[in-house]
Amino acid sequence: MAVDIFQVQELANKLKQNLGKVIIGKDDSVSLTIIALLCQGHVLIEDVPGVGKTMLARSLAKSLGCVFKRIQFTPDMLPSDVTGVSIYNQNTHEFEFRPGPLMAQIVLADEINRATPKTQSALLEAMEERQMTVDGTTYILSVPFMVLATQNPIEYEGTFPLPEAQLDRFLMRIDLGYTSLKNEIKILEEQQLIHPILELDSVVNLDEILQAQETIKHIHVSEPVKRYIVEMVRETREHPEVYLGASPRGSLGLFRAGQAMAALDGRDYVLPDDIKKLAPYVLSHRVVVSPAARLTDVSAVKIVREILDTLPVPGGDVDGGEG
Repeated sequence: MAVDIFQVQELANKLKQNLGKVIIGKDDSVSLTIIALLCQGHVLIEDVPGVGKTMLARSLAKSLGCVFKRIQFTPDMLPSDVTGVSIYNQNTHEFEFRPGPLMAQIVLADEINRATPKTQSALLEAMEERQMTVDGTTYILSVPFMVLATQNPIEYEGTFPLPEAQLDRFLMRIDLGYTSLKNEIKILEEQQLIHPILELDSVVNLDEILQAQETIKHIHVSEPVKRYIVEMVRETREHPEVYLGASPRGSLGLFRAGQAMAALDGRDYVLPDDIKKLAPYVLSHRVVVSPAARLTDVSAVKIVREILDTLPVPGGDVDGGEG
C-alpha cells in the first residue's frame, strides 16, 4: 500500500498550530498527544494544578470537532455515574438507558486517582475494547474515542493509586510542567480580554482523523527496530530493581507510537531514535519499582533511561531501503 505520509504530517501540523494558540510553549507535549491520537491511544497527564491539563483536552476536542465530555472524579462517585444507568419509564413500562459522560469521543477524566478502584474500573472495558457493558447490554463507543486523564502527583490525601491494569491501558504518560518566563507573559497577554479556547475552531474532520489513524499502520518498521523494541521491553522485566515490568501491550504501544512519530517527521519508516525518544513516555508508567529500590529514590523513569543508555542501538539498514 502506498503510504501518504504528507497527508498525516499536514493534519498533525494543523492540529499543532491550533493547539498552540491555547497551550503555549509546550510543543513536545502537544506532539505526544497528537501521536497518541493517531495511535488510537489514551494519555495520562500527571502534573501540578494550573499548567493546562484540562485546557489541552478541551482544545484537542474543539480542534477535532468531536463530542467532548468531562468527568470530575470524586471518592463518592459510582461506576454508573461514568457509564450511565438504566431507568424505568412508567409510561412505556420499559427500562431506558441514560448514557453517562463516557459516551463521548474525547473524554477528560479529571483527577482520576480521586475515584475508588471500583469506579476507576468502569473505564477498563471502554479504554481497551471501545465499548461498555451496562446491565448486560453492550454499547459500542463512537470513533475516535480517546481518554485524557489527569492526576496531581503532589496530592496523596483522599486519592487512590491507579492499578496496574488501568495504567497499562494508557499509551503514554506525559507532563506539561511550568512554561518559560517569556511564554508565561504571553499567556497573560493572550488571556487579557478573552480566553483563546473560546475562539478555537475545528481544523480537521472525522474522515481525515480516521484515515490518518489507518495510514500510520502501514509505516515500515524494520526487523532490527522491532527487535530493539522487544529487547527494551524485556529489559524492564529483568531489571533487578523492578518488581513488575512492561507488558506486551507496552511493546505494541511503542511500536505504534514509533510509526506515528515517523509520520509527524515526514518519514515512511521508523528510526531507533524515534523509539528512544518515546520510550520514557510509553514504558515508565508500566514499570513498578521494587519496594527496596523505592526506598533509595529509584524511579521508573530512571530505570527506563538506564536501559536506553545500556541497550545497543541497531545500526545499518533500519529503513528497509525505503527511506
